[in-house]
Amino acid sequence: ALVLAVAGGRLLFLGTEVSGKTLGIVGMGRIGKAVAKRACGFGMKVFYNNPSRLEPAEEGHLVATYLELGKLLAEADFVSLHVPLTDSTRHLIGRNEFSLMKKTSFLINTSRGPVVDERGLVEALRRGDIAGAGLDVYENEPRLEPGLVGLENVVLLPHVGSGTVETRTRMAELAAESLLTALSGE
Repeated sequence: ALVLAVAGGRLLFLGTEVSGKTLGIVGMGRIGKAVAKRACGFGMKVFYNNPSRLEPAEEGHLVATYLELGKLLAEADFVSLHVPLTDSTRHLIGRNEFSLMKKTSFLINTSRGPVVDERGLVEALRRGDIAGAGLDVYENEPRLEPGLVGLENVVLLPHVGSGTVETRTRMAELAAESLLTALSGE
């Protein structure tokens, strides 16, 4: 018999496995491709959407299949956003897109806050239209959409996706190199 800890009618400390699940990557640039490579290590099926489709050889190397956005949202267990903020990506994911997603799916936004309509996200999370969300960026950063804090099905981080010693060191090195290049007139 399986015994689970229950408090207030809820199972405690349980998450969702990623192994064997489907990952939908929206934005298959440098970061999206890096995420796809890591997903393969977990045995995830990878779908992607991008303004331009990758070459077949690169799709094969990444073990990634192109899908139109609506189909990707309907198929993915996890949707990970990796797009720049442009006029065409502002509120790319909103009420309509949440309605396409599985009730068991999770949205992950580490790209730019305004890519997601946060008011629509709060509604979707409250209604159970999606299972949860993980956010490192916010629509009106540093202000959070009312209702976002306190939801049990969201993880909020303070825009620290690049917060590793190695990444920050490389960022400082690139800034210094760029300064020296500019000062030398190049």
